[in-house]
Amino acid sequence: MFDSLSDRLESVFKKLRGHGRLDESNIQDGLREVRMALLEADVNFKVVKDFVERVKVRAMGQDVLGSLTPGQQVIKIVHDELIDLLGGESCALNLSGKPPYVIMMAGLQGSGKTTTAAKLALFLRRQKYSPYLVPADVYRPAAIDQLQKLGCELGVPVFPSTVDMNPVDICAAAMRDAELKGCSVILIDTAGRLHIDELLMQELVGIKEKCRPQEILFVADAMTGQDAVTVAEKFNEVLDISGVVLTKMDGDARGGAALSIKSITGKPLKFVGMGERLSELEVFHPDRIASRILGMGDVLTLIEKAQSTIDAKEAEALEKKFKKAEFDLEDFRTQMRRIKKLGSLDGIMKLIPGMGQIRKQMQDVQMPEKELSKVEAMISSMTPAERHEPKIINPSRRQRIAKGSGVTVTEVNQLLKNFEQMQKMMKKMMGGKMPAMPQGARMPGMQGMGAMPGGMPGMPGMPAGLPSGGGRTAAEAAKLKEKRKKAKKQRRKK
Repeated sequence: MFDSLSDRLESVFKKLRGHGRLDESNIQDGLREVRMALLEADVNFKVVKDFVERVKVRAMGQDVLGSLTPGQQVIKIVHDELIDLLGGESCALNLSGKPPYVIMMAGLQGSGKTTTAAKLALFLRRQKYSPYLVPADVYRPAAIDQLQKLGCELGVPVFPSTVDMNPVDICAAAMRDAELKGCSVILIDTAGRLHIDELLMQELVGIKEKCRPQEILFVADAMTGQDAVTVAEKFNEVLDISGVVLTKMDGDARGGAALSIKSITGKPLKFVGMGERLSELEVFHPDRIASRILGMGDVLTLIEKAQSTIDAKEAEALEKKFKKAEFDLEDFRTQMRRIKKLGSLDGIMKLIPGMGQIRKQMQDVQMPEKELSKVEAMISSMTPAERHEPKIINPSRRQRIAKGSGVTVTEVNQLLKNFEQMQKMMKKMMGGKMPAMPQGARMPGMQGMGAMPGGMPGMPGMPAGLPSGGGRTAAEAAKLKEKRKKAKKQRRKK
């Protein structure tokens, strides 16, 4: 979502870093471009004005102008101010006191309240809470059906609402039912409208007075930009919301709502929806988002995603297999599926510091998403015995696998050849030797990526000069290999 803003800011900082010394003129020019970048990202004009003024005051200080790296100092100031603009620190849900706790979802129609309620239920269940879903939108029958289906998918209880019931009565009855069932958190999905009206607000106020929720979360569509901030203001005036959830953050929204909402409403952004799947709800961390905007990556989010998809016992069992070099195609397929759960390869690269810039340099190179899907299809077309012992796969079996996965026999052969080479490398690694990747060899799933000149064969965009092991560059490793060959020949002659 912040790609356009990141690109603009990166070009500004590149110019600043190019100056050995900064003066008032350099800083003024840079901040003018920062202002334009934020306005183009649909950030509120007043917010932009205040932000740039704060950066200017700090950047004009002697600690920056007298610094040996003034450009880096300005970037640090922008980073710090971005964190403050986004809210300073992440804000947890207020689940204190005696359960059941009540969380009320509010917002306009189509903003994603129903799906967000289900996502939040899954999030809370992972935090060891027992959620209870309450469909209180009786004006859109599909909303009740949708929440019931989502609850069934998650295995979370849902109050049996009907369209002829009163929303306030539904919430009151649901609270009694949740206590009887021993549920600790009640999630109320309220009705929305295409616009704000008196009837909607009276109903929401009635639910608030009856249920006294610990949290009132305003759900807004990030694609609506500044409109989302304006509507949040009006909901806040009537309901005194406790926080905001921005949905569709994985789309092509420019990010203005996320950057403006805390300054305008005074309420924190607590969660962001990063996709359609129920697991794709993230806690909003201002410091991490600021780092992403400035192209610094977000390793902590990547680690958290990995921890949520990897089972500790499975990881331990896999580690033992690695040590014994018993890693088979079944294990490889399991790892591919885990990578898919982390998101797209493009998305993963953006979270790794420095990889975002490398990805931009290889815009024409496609990530091997389709290749990985092909590999998974081939492995899935094998029998359990074939996956555990690939050596038994004879020509007739290869033909069957190719037909079953919709690929050619050549592609099956390539997969098996690459996997065999990978197993050999693992055995040598476990024996204390770190071999170089055989020339032309690729990891399974990297077919068609091509060998990069001076880089690692089969891996896209790995430039020459990157360390290939032991701190040596690829060129240095090649020279050392040639030197060893000559020494070996001389010993044979002697």
